[in-house]
Amino acid sequence: MTTTLAFPVLLRLIDERSSAFRAAVASAPSLDVQVPTCPEWTLFDLAQHIGEGRRAWAATVAAGPAPAKSAAEGAPATPREREAVPAWLAASTQELLDALREAGPDRGCWTWWGASQSPQTCGAVARHQLQQMAVHTYDAQVAVGGPEPLPDEVALDGVEEFLSTCVATTSAWPHRPTAFDFHATEGHSWRLTVDGDGARSTRISAPGTTPVAAADEGPNAAGVSVRGTASELVLFVYDRIPADSLQIEGDVSLFDLLRAWDPEE
Repeated sequence: MTTTLAFPVLLRLIDERSSAFRAAVASAPSLDVQVPTCPEWTLFDLAQHIGEGRRAWAATVAAGPAPAKSAAEGAPATPREREAVPAWLAASTQELLDALREAGPDRGCWTWWGASQSPQTCGAVARHQLQQMAVHTYDAQVAVGGPEPLPDEVALDGVEEFLSTCVATTSAWPHRPTAFDFHATEGHSWRLTVDGDGARSTRISAPGTTPVAAADEGPNAAGVSVRGTASELVLFVYDRIPADSLQIEGDVSLFDLLRAWDPEE
């Protein structure tokens, strides 16, 4: 089983999710529409975050392993007119895609995730950028009243990407060792083990299937397991939908501990 997407596929999907984001913005009656899944943000704030953020990451990718200088200098400001925002967003995405294509997947790149399971490469940046675009596209769709599930190939990679990039760490888990299992109804499963050695994710066999990877580290049974579509799992781990939207077995309070955990690297 493999869910990691090839570099050209990542770039294509970033472009597709960017197009979907722009479509949501274009359909809004105003940029002052509130974004329920991003408290205190309007659609303008979200669009500004997406556009300026993609330009910043384009500069980061171009700089290689060294931290990039500010991408704000000389960059066009976010337009206040709704009709002008889509073109500005498209240019921002294009800057990122051009930088990623120029660098290639294996080039070293500064990242914020440090001691995680994700490498500090442009390929890993592209992988995370796809998930950022996908989740924020969902946010924009919620704001205009037309939320759609994340595309399957995006979401299936998104569960693993979140666990390996945003959660995995070598900082010690301050509570009793346990494990979190994530089961996608599409047939893929992952385990996040947390203990004194930190947090690490592995692919495990989905219930009722032939094992494809051993989950021989940590507890034999998960303290809590969650099941849903891959899209639901991604939206859940990013706090976009509540726990009662999925099937959960075990100690649901463990998710509160995981969300409150702030490892010191």
